[in-house]
Amino acid sequence: MQISIGTFNLNNLFSRFNFQASVPASPSPDAGGITMTFDNADLVVRTFKGRLVKGKDPADTATIAVRIRDVMNLDILAVQEVEHIGILKEFNRSHLGGMYPFVALVEGNDQRMIDVGILSKLPLGAITSHQMAVHPNAPGERVFGRDLLQVEVLDTSGDRLMTVYNTHLKSHFVPFDQDPEAGAIAANARRRRQAEMVSRILSHQERRGGRFVLLGDMNDPEDSPDLAPMLTADFDALVNGLAHAVESRPAKSETPGQGPGPASPQWTHRFNPAGPEPPRYELYDQVWLSAKLAPLLVSAHIDRRTKHGGDGSDHDPAWVVLDF
Repeated sequence: MQISIGTFNLNNLFSRFNFQASVPASPSPDAGGITMTFDNADLVVRTFKGRLVKGKDPADTATIAVRIRDVMNLDILAVQEVEHIGILKEFNRSHLGGMYPFVALVEGNDQRMIDVGILSKLPLGAITSHQMAVHPNAPGERVFGRDLLQVEVLDTSGDRLMTVYNTHLKSHFVPFDQDPEAGAIAANARRRRQAEMVSRILSHQERRGGRFVLLGDMNDPEDSPDLAPMLTADFDALVNGLAHAVESRPAKSETPGQGPGPASPQWTHRFNPAGPEPPRYELYDQVWLSAKLAPLLVSAHIDRRTKHGGDGSDHDPAWVVLDF
């Protein structure tokens, strides 16, 4: 039996319900919504940093659906940047034809309300959220800005086939009102603490010889020193399932004068910095296999975008095929 499992950052899969309203110039920066009165009834309008949160563009939603349904067609898909389980179920029902009978998502900690979830053709067992986890060096705050979602995947007889861990680590984004150098240092430190906690949790949850997959949007390349603590602990070292991934199509050529383009096919995220620096191509979206699962790897794939900005998402999906 072959099983395909992968990851896709859906890039702000927000609710299709939008409200038009005037937003005060200086809302509270921590507010999750602004209460407005309509005909004596209160309605909370979703905002982030004073801007209305809109649903994902229908054309982009259709594009990611085609990639998931017609190109990938995976047995298990880990997704990131989903507003809530309701919109994930609606997306599965309306855009994927209900191809995934099993859906898992637990609300995380992100101020933008973006969560991580699992879509599966195989039955799911226990679902565990690690959103409450705190790092020993910062016990007063939750370490995961989103979550580390742990889901058991079962075979048709109800036995545990493997465990999937889906996460979305701290991005490199620094708000424009913060010092860029200090902000970058803080973001990298946060991501490293998250990587350390992933390792700590895996060490508690898994044992040597266990069958599990760690995947998601790591917001750093696979060889980043800030991710290094995540890859070993009280279990065998994890194996990069995408080390030899093949593209569904060649990468789009760079504009003359902007650099040579990607050095290898192993990338899922393109960042074009301001100034003369050429675009960077990095493997942000990763699939790590336990030592027990690594020998089962048959193939690895990345669905390549057709536009530099991405097709429905600024991340390209990646997946592996395992032969059980």
